[in-house]
Amino acid sequence: MIYELSQLLDINLFSYISVRAGIAFFIAFVITLFAMPRYLAWALAKNANQPISKYVPAHENKRHTPTMGGAIFLFATLISTIISANIIDPYIIGGIITLLGFGLVGFKDDLGKVISGDNLEGLTPKGKFLLQIIIASISTGILVYNGFPTELYIPFLKTPLFDLGYFAIPFWVLVFLATTNAVNLTDGLDGLATVPSIIALFTLGAIVYVTGNAIFSHYLLIPNIKGVGEIMILSSALAGGLLGFLWYNSYPAEVFMGDTGSLSIGGFIAYMAILGKSEVLLIIIGIIFVIETVSVILQVGSFKLRQKRIFKMAPIHHHFELKGWAENKIIVRFWMISFIANILALISFKFR
Repeated sequence: MIYELSQLLDINLFSYISVRAGIAFFIAFVITLFAMPRYLAWALAKNANQPISKYVPAHENKRHTPTMGGAIFLFATLISTIISANIIDPYIIGGIITLLGFGLVGFKDDLGKVISGDNLEGLTPKGKFLLQIIIASISTGILVYNGFPTELYIPFLKTPLFDLGYFAIPFWVLVFLATTNAVNLTDGLDGLATVPSIIALFTLGAIVYVTGNAIFSHYLLIPNIKGVGEIMILSSALAGGLLGFLWYNSYPAEVFMGDTGSLSIGGFIAYMAILGKSEVLLIIIGIIFVIETVSVILQVGSFKLRQKRIFKMAPIHHHFELKGWAENKIIVRFWMISFIANILALISFKFR
């Protein structure tokens, strides 16, 4: 709406992506702050609570905490984007499809858990994985249809490593699957996944903005992809919605995002990394998500091969809980690691 208004009335201020991204951030933030208490009242009345795994007895006091709060910041993000962005932009359309698609998969899973009262219910692992592949393929297909470049870039090199060609499609789908499930695994403590997601969105938003700017991309020796900068507005809107959500999700949490939130965030972070040609750099940008995922892989692999566990429990945040670390200490320390890693990721653009 604001973009169309700027074109109609020739208001130059609103033509700037940075201005509209700032507006989108605050609109999503305010909507989430306003809507969440109303959602909480409804969720408590309907017993839409988070089922607690029997393997994490320390979280028994969270049994009556409402879940599926991700639906609120997704709603706020969508409204904010419609107001602030050029909604017919193909990259914006792809971003919205990614957010809503993965969000609906998560919502379906959450709903099954809430109705059954069992954390192991919901979608079957195979069914969930298949739906994620379908959404990832749709998002990837939109990029391919719009002629998005398929070269693979890695940190510290100013030229592409090689052109993926048609192999870009399965590679991008893999990026989607890895990121969505990594964020989902991280969402186990109050606010643990929220802040690293906000930080990653700001980092990727900056990268994509520069990628879409001919002058800045030339200066930093990174690929220039025309029109891709508009997606920064959707990224900023999601970050604003997440910050509003953090008001209620910070320790001790009044609400959880559920798979509705974690899968949509992971999918969109993957989408942003692809648009910014930062698929490999995403390992650093999402370092907390990577650590959490690797801890699960190592734990499962070690137990299957040696019948021995490496950690007291995986994902690794539970390991530190069982070691006696206070929950809020684990959370804040993981936030710090995420912040430092993202600073390093941004610095890497000057070493090419």
